[in-house]
Amino acid sequence: MVGLAVGSIASPAHSASEAPSPARRIVVIAHRGAHQMAPENTLPAIRAAIDLGVDYVEVDVQQTKDSAFVLMHNSTVDARTNGTGAVRDLTLAQIRALDAGIRFDSSFAGTRVPTFDEALALMRGKVAAYVDIKNAPPDSIAVILRRNEMLASVVYAHPAALAAMRRVEPALRPMPEYPGAPEAVAALADSLRPDVIAISSLRRLTPEAVAACHAAGAKVFLDIMASDNPEGWNFALSCGVDGLQTDRPAELIAFLRERGLHR
Repeated sequence: MVGLAVGSIASPAHSASEAPSPARRIVVIAHRGAHQMAPENTLPAIRAAIDLGVDYVEVDVQQTKDSAFVLMHNSTVDARTNGTGAVRDLTLAQIRALDAGIRFDSSFAGTRVPTFDEALALMRGKVAAYVDIKNAPPDSIAVILRRNEMLASVVYAHPAALAAMRRVEPALRPMPEYPGAPEAVAALADSLRPDVIAISSLRRLTPEAVAACHAAGAKVFLDIMASDNPEGWNFALSCGVDGLQTDRPAELIAFLRERGLHR
């Protein structure tokens, strides 16, 4: 994601009468779980995020050599485990034999790379999933979400992949990327009927972009990580976003609760 200094953007002017309504509630999405507290994309990170009170946990899904599905952001296991190799070239057994916690902290030694099913089972009934498909067949993701009764989750992928998933599972909640211009939102909404649109770059965030998504019946979830601080949060709120994906879920929740914008 391309970063942008929020201080370089002129925030829309707001009078006291334009302050957020007390009824407004901002969704908090923990990026790769609470990964400041536990290894990213692991069950401990998901559990920590749930305990903090987030609404969604973002997870990255990849397919193994033997067609299993695991959580891993990078295409290889090198950065986050004690092993090496591409996820797609390793079997589930090989990946499960790796230590996904030791690089984070010795107290997490022995933590395993979770399967997508295990992650959903932990979230079910507590939070929704924000599923970022890195390398996985769309139809399989739809089937797994249905099997785990997690269709309230959102799925981020290319519009063509999301359309394919919808054909398999009409109840799926596709979350396409903002098309880059307000006038292009209507066509995207007509093709996918999303109730959420993602904006993954602060360079694309404007009040007009958010208004176009709202006019099409879609909420806006913003990846705020490039300016994951009170200044960035205030700017995003002033543009009218409905949810924030963050690397700092504890701090963001406290910030929002002080303003009556989170439970």
